[in-house]
Amino acid sequence: MALTLFDTDEYRPPVWKSYLYQLQQEAPHPRRITCTNEVENRPKYYGREFHGMISREAADQLLSVAEGSYLIRESQRQPGTYTLALRFGSQTRNFRLYYDGKHFVGEKRFESIHDLVTDGLITLYIETKAAEYIAKMTINPIYEHIGYTTLNREPAYQKHMPVLKETHDEKDSTGQDGVSEKRVHTFRGPHWCEYCANFMWGLIAQGVKCADCGLNVHKQCSKMVPNDCKPDLKHVKKVYSCDLTTLVKAHITKRPMVVDMCIREIESRGLNSEGLYRVSGFSDLIEDVKMAFDRDGEKADISVNMYEDINIITGALKLYFRDLPIPLITYDAYPKFIESAKIMDPDEQLETLHEALKLLPPAHCETLRYLMAHLKRVTLHEKENLMNAENLGIVFGPTLMRSPELDAMAALNDIRYQRLVVELLIKNEDILF
Repeated sequence: MALTLFDTDEYRPPVWKSYLYQLQQEAPHPRRITCTNEVENRPKYYGREFHGMISREAADQLLSVAEGSYLIRESQRQPGTYTLALRFGSQTRNFRLYYDGKHFVGEKRFESIHDLVTDGLITLYIETKAAEYIAKMTINPIYEHIGYTTLNREPAYQKHMPVLKETHDEKDSTGQDGVSEKRVHTFRGPHWCEYCANFMWGLIAQGVKCADCGLNVHKQCSKMVPNDCKPDLKHVKKVYSCDLTTLVKAHITKRPMVVDMCIREIESRGLNSEGLYRVSGFSDLIEDVKMAFDRDGEKADISVNMYEDINIITGALKLYFRDLPIPLITYDAYPKFIESAKIMDPDEQLETLHEALKLLPPAHCETLRYLMAHLKRVTLHEKENLMNAENLGIVFGPTLMRSPELDAMAALNDIRYQRLVVELLIKNEDILF
């Protein structure tokens, strides 16, 4: 894992505690006990490890060959329910097994029984061999040395440390200032906890990841991390594709500098440009602007001397919003905004829209306010640029909003409401914000 520890701004090579990693390597490997007979009514999502309706005693005898042996049996007492029988510690352990498109016995869900058993053996082995070590591994944290709190110089261990809000929704993120959110995360390849420096064991969902600063920690370590993390600029490597709240916290600004700088440039020389925001700029030059912001930040040169065509700047601004990992109108707030667009009564519609705005994180709400005020000024030049609120809604609806639904048809049906939401925000900017 490429994380550099530093103290008093001097870089030092990372030193990780490898004990738990070594234990994971020593954990028993899965050994499937295959059924040689044809079993009637075998569920299609189980393979030859399914032995049908056999007793616990029969399963115990089959599994006695080696540690890590496993099979699946149907319960004799409750037909239609299934048990994963697993050999560990010279004993057979039985777990009620479920399937909802993925296999699981607890919170974690797996694509295959083999992965589930592998992860289970690792967890059982580490928790058996290192229970006392795990209980004490938060005692000597490295958190205050690794950069996530350096904008707030008070050492982390001196702060009040409330438990962070937990969620299992990959898309959900509030990003509230002062309320950091962690999400269960699956890390590819070996990862170490950035609080205690110990290995994060298992195959999937090994720990949690902070939605604001990207901090990766064990679930139990997350309870020790302060919830007002402020990412150090050393760890914010780019401007585009960076979480909006993370960016403004790192740069100590109200809004992303991309938004401020592009809007200033557009208003200084582009408000009368026909088809403003509708006409596309040259994609290679838009990519140049993106690279300039990622490389130079607020020092990026987007003046007329560099980019004469204003459509390049409008394109760069739209690209910034499209590239946000959490949309400007967040997944949390999305349903309320869509609900407001479906209401026919104008007063009730505005009231619902106002309630929806309250669901946005502060940095998102402030950026949306600034953008809508700008777009309102664009509409004041409609005679020249031919862009009214409806046209801008068509352009910015899908740019600022993304449906949290994975269903393609549902997302497609929402497009007309996305357009209307932006149109309403522009027209009522002075009332809503």
